[in-house]
Amino acid sequence: MKTIFSGIQPTGNVTIGNYIGAMQQFVDLQHDYNCYFCIVDQHAITVPQDRLELRKNVRSLAALYLSIGLDPEKATIFIQSEVPAHAQAGWVMQCISYIGELERMTQFKDKSSGKDAVSSGLLTYPPLMAADILLYKTDIVPVGDDQKQHIELTRDLAERFNKKYNEIFTIPEIRLPQVGARVMSLQEPTKKMSKSDANKKAFITLLDDPKTIEKKIKSAVTDSEGIVKFDKENKPGVSNLLSIYSIFSGKSISEIEESYAGKGYGDFKGDLAKVVIDALSPIQERYNSLINSEELDAILDRGAEKANYEANKMIRKINNAMGLGRKK
Repeated sequence: MKTIFSGIQPTGNVTIGNYIGAMQQFVDLQHDYNCYFCIVDQHAITVPQDRLELRKNVRSLAALYLSIGLDPEKATIFIQSEVPAHAQAGWVMQCISYIGELERMTQFKDKSSGKDAVSSGLLTYPPLMAADILLYKTDIVPVGDDQKQHIELTRDLAERFNKKYNEIFTIPEIRLPQVGARVMSLQEPTKKMSKSDANKKAFITLLDDPKTIEKKIKSAVTDSEGIVKFDKENKPGVSNLLSIYSIFSGKSISEIEESYAGKGYGDFKGDLAKVVIDALSPIQERYNSLINSEELDAILDRGAEKANYEANKMIRKINNAMGLGRKK
């Protein structure tokens, strides 16, 4: 059985963009693959975090993993910082990375642009991400397309290590969702939806209440044409809403276009709000039952135990390959 690894940072509320771009795939994949789903809290500290807020977000994300339908009997769900091998392997990956290739990472350039003081962790977190993936002999990494560049670097580092030291790493493949890989901002549909957007109307979170969802969708930017049609270049706002509608309803975009022929954006947005609310309702119910439960802690304890066992085996192989410590 092939192995899948994916991780999400616990920084703020998870948006429907995160859900559509990555998390929704997890539920289907867990039935056919050996899955590791990680809360990557060590990645979060590349920018300043409030410790209490970070801890709250870690727990919230763990509860959301389970609420979307992940089964802890089929998938290993764990917190990155509870598996020390991630930081250990991350250092090794830093040592075989080149500054030039890290400086070329689009996310580093975007997040460091115009800032006087930038954390070195912001530059070196792609090698830690590579370590996250490579520790578990990962075959497939399901991600949104904004992370594709980092997975390509992971592949390069794995091949570099295998060639220079010993062939111990599996070279992972990238899996992008076919539709909705990049959910766009509701207010600026040429930009990716982001939970860090200063405009709260620009994104919908998995935990938004029905009234908030309805308001955000009804205020979403469209155009003056009044025709519900998918045209990414000329109608980015409507096209983005159609993608969201398609994902949450299970209907094809052409079906949705046909059902709104002769109707305006008011009807379309009202129905889309209902579709999103209905889809998120069971997730929110499960979340509320889990967030303060002992069940959640027990699941995370078991996940950390399994992840530590597997990751430590790979750390021993890495150390032996590089000549670190005493051979065991």
